[in-house]
Amino acid sequence: MRRRLWGALCVMGLWASLHSGTAGAQSPFPSKPVKIIVPATPGGTSDIFARAIANKLQESLGKPVVVEYKPGAATNIGTDWVAKSAPDGHTLLINGITLATNPLLFANLPFNPTRDFAPIIEVAEMLNVVTVHPSVPVNTMRELVQLIKSQPGVFNHGTPGVGSSGFLSAELLAVKTGAKITHISYQGNAQAVVDHLGGILQVGFVNLPVALQHVKTGKLKALAVTSTKRSPLLPDVPTVAEAMGLPDFELVGWFGLLAPSRTPPEVVARLHAETLKALKDPSVIEVIQTAGGSVGGGSSAQFEARIRRDAERLTEVIQLSGASAK
Repeated sequence: MRRRLWGALCVMGLWASLHSGTAGAQSPFPSKPVKIIVPATPGGTSDIFARAIANKLQESLGKPVVVEYKPGAATNIGTDWVAKSAPDGHTLLINGITLATNPLLFANLPFNPTRDFAPIIEVAEMLNVVTVHPSVPVNTMRELVQLIKSQPGVFNHGTPGVGSSGFLSAELLAVKTGAKITHISYQGNAQAVVDHLGGILQVGFVNLPVALQHVKTGKLKALAVTSTKRSPLLPDVPTVAEAMGLPDFELVGWFGLLAPSRTPPEVVARLHAETLKALKDPSVIEVIQTAGGSVGGGSSAQFEARIRRDAERLTEVIQLSGASAK
């Protein structure tokens, strides 16, 4: 009798233990819609790439994947929002080189890009085009540099904010040539381009996908690209290095996908695998390449290393330029 009672109690204890473990277990990922936060206004490069990735992730994850916008403060508002989101893989960030540079430019960031994020994957590389409004009487980079230096404080350009690849391109040009252009911050590329098209901004350092259509229609003049090689989409436009005789001039932006830190490694691994698969899909490749980007990839560790490497490399440019967030 005692043996039967003891056996029954053991079975009940085992059942209770298993039941309790199941109840306390984490829900399988994803258990609800996934958000990709774009820390800029709609219509910019990060938006284009986010939507391409979201469409494919929605298919592979089996849950809605939506793109939301939280612009402002040189991408810091949206970035901070994701940093403080639940680390469960359901809230992601797509952002670029500002992750590496904003800690150098903002004295009191409410987040730490290294500590507060789990890098998932690099989505794309993106070069910038140096453009001018047709009213600016120049046709080459050398002419532009000479004009800017002859009229200090007259010429301006706009970007999504201090620390963006466009901002850094202009600062690198200033360091290398002495041609300082006044910078104006916008909440996103879209409005900056509108003002550039209207001549309010005479000069642009614009991501290729945003500038391309306006260059082709003649609404903007393309003088150079900021990469080490010419773009196949603008084969007649030289690099800044070619045009100015500056072999070490290079400023290439990138965009990547990140999750809040403490996101479970298995969730990060799943998101990496599915995004890598998406980046190999012909429709996503077409979107990225048509927009003027180069398709990313690689491991999460490689993406993290790139963020750290660019932070170190661009520290000198920022210090020499005297740039800081106002």
